[in-house]
Amino acid sequence: MTSFKHLREKMGLLWPERRQQITRTGLVFRIALLMTGIAAFLTANNLLFLILAAMFATLLISGFVSRLCLAGLELDLLLPEHISARRQVRAGIRLRNVKRWIPSFSIHLAGAAQSAFDAILYFPVIPGGAALDESVTLYFPRRGAQSERSFQFTTAFPFGFADRHEMVTLRHDLIVYPCLDPQPGFEALLESVSGEIAAMQRGRGHDFYRIRPYEALESARHVDWKATAHTGGLQVREFARDQEWRVTMYLDLDAPLDSDAWFEAAVECCAFLAHRLTARGVQIRLRTQELDVTLPDEGNVYMVLRYLALVTPMRGRPPAAPDETASFQLVFSANLERMASLGWGAGDQRTARLLGPDALGPQTAP
Repeated sequence: MTSFKHLREKMGLLWPERRQQITRTGLVFRIALLMTGIAAFLTANNLLFLILAAMFATLLISGFVSRLCLAGLELDLLLPEHISARRQVRAGIRLRNVKRWIPSFSIHLAGAAQSAFDAILYFPVIPGGAALDESVTLYFPRRGAQSERSFQFTTAFPFGFADRHEMVTLRHDLIVYPCLDPQPGFEALLESVSGEIAAMQRGRGHDFYRIRPYEALESARHVDWKATAHTGGLQVREFARDQEWRVTMYLDLDAPLDSDAWFEAAVECCAFLAHRLTARGVQIRLRTQELDVTLPDEGNVYMVLRYLALVTPMRGRPPAAPDETASFQLVFSANLERMASLGWGAGDQRTARLLGPDALGPQTAP
C-alpha cells in the first residue's frame, strides 16, 4: 500500500490536478497509456496510435465530465435554534443542482475539519434543477461562536480514474451553548439546592396558605387537629412565605492561568443549573464581574446560556460582594477564601454553596 501511494504521487506530478486524487484504476490506466504511447512511437504502428488517441480522449472526457458533475452544486445547512456542546443534534442538509438540464452523478458529501459533521452522504443522481433534502446528525465538541463550516463534494464519475473534489464553505453565525448534560456531581448539587429552595419557599409566615399531610420531622405545633380528625391522618397548616427566595449564582471570572479546565466545568455547571432550575420555576440571578441578570424578570434562560457560551476569564478583575440576603447563594470561584472574605456564604450554611476547584469532580481540558 505504501509503494502504491508513492507511485500515485509520482504519477500525479505527470498529470498535475490540484483538486483530484488518482485512484488505483486511474493509475493502472495511466500506466497502460504510457506503455501504449512508448510502443506506438517505437513501432510506428498506426493502430497503436489510434488506440493511444482513444485512451487520451477517454482520459480527457473523464476529467471534463467529473468537473461538470461538481459544477453548479449548492449546499445549505438547516440548523436548530438552540445547540449545546457535546450533544448530538439533528439538522437538515439541502443539496441543490442549479444546472437546469444537466444532472450530477455519484456525488459524495463529507464534512471537513470543524464542520461538526463526520458522516458521508451519497447521492446517486441529482437531477438538473432539483433540490434534495437529507437529515444529518451534528456534534459540536466545544461551546462558543462558530461562523464557518466546510464541506467537500467528491465524485469519481464516470470511469473512476480519479476522485475529484470541491470544497464549499457555509457561513452561519452560530452560538453553541455549554454542555447541558449532567456531569459528575451536577445532579447531586441540583437536588440539594432544589430541596433547600423548596424548604425555604414553603415558609412559615402569617398568611394561611393550605392544609397538607404531615411530613416527617416537622414540628407538632403546626398540626391542624380538626383536619386530622376529619381525614384520619395527620394534617398540618402551611403558611405563605414572608419573602421571595431565589438562587443567586456568582461566577468568578478572575481565574488563574492553570485553572482553565475548572473554569470550563464551572461554566457548564452554571448552565446546567440555570437550565434545570428555571424549568422548575425557580427564580435565578446570575452575576459575574460583567453581568447581572435576573430570570425570568429580565430575560429567558437562553439569554444566560448565550452569555455562558461566550464567557472567558477576566484575570485581574476582582469580584463584587453580595448585595442581598434573601437568596440561595451558589458561588463558583477558584479563590474561595477571597469570596468568603467578601461576605459570600457568611449566613446560614444551608442557604449557600461555595464551589472551588475541588468541588466539581474530575476535570479535563476540553
